[in-house]
Amino acid sequence: MMNRNLRIVLIGYGKMGKAIEKLAIEKNHEIVAVIDSPEHWIEKQKEISTADVAIDFSIPQAALTNIDNCLKINLPLVVGTTGWYDKLPQVQEAAENSEGAILWASNFSLGVQILFHLNARLAEIMNRYPEYSPGIQEIHHTQKLDAPSGTAIQLANGILQSYPELNGWYLIENESYKFNALPVFSQRIGQVTGTHHISYSSSVDTITISHEAKNREGFVFGAVLAAEWLVGKRGFFTMKDVLGF
Repeated sequence: MMNRNLRIVLIGYGKMGKAIEKLAIEKNHEIVAVIDSPEHWIEKQKEISTADVAIDFSIPQAALTNIDNCLKINLPLVVGTTGWYDKLPQVQEAAENSEGAILWASNFSLGVQILFHLNARLAEIMNRYPEYSPGIQEIHHTQKLDAPSGTAIQLANGILQSYPELNGWYLIENESYKFNALPVFSQRIGQVTGTHHISYSSSVDTITISHEAKNREGFVFGAVLAAEWLVGKRGFFTMKDVLGF
């Protein structure tokens, strides 16, 4: 694990970016540049060139450009921006064929990472019992732009690996009932930080595992931990690599 003080570029300066800045400074890291518009990549080239790592919590429309910019200059990048995951295979290939490094996660909370593992294991067990039907519910604040959440999509994919008979997942709000597909229900309510429920329902009972984020601190801690881990590495990584799962 990287112990020395790091020079960090923050990409995106919303609530998450500011929270990451606060924790990074508390851990004696330095924020050498904040990128919050396309022009900043040009205006702050000198500062960016001194950085050890970048952390991106920006917007979906900018994610691929930010990734490309970092790969071009071999600046390790931790990506927390969601809403672009249809391009994930191309990003993984680009990172693996470059001199740079990308670490992606749909959710940097250590608790959610544990949930991912529980989810995959539970799906392996429950597929033996066809009387139970799986489903996912996620709830986030009204400012969250994408639905379903990246975390919900990763949970869905974890279930589908053990349910080859299901034809993917579908978002309940946008589509009518789909036979032989995994339902995902998204809600946007107030200031909810993030809640995810995975349920298996039968005619007699329901089994549920869930994670409820109380604040952003878990995400922030995980993102800074990932940045500390990524420095000096090449290729494409996830939080599984950081945590040794």
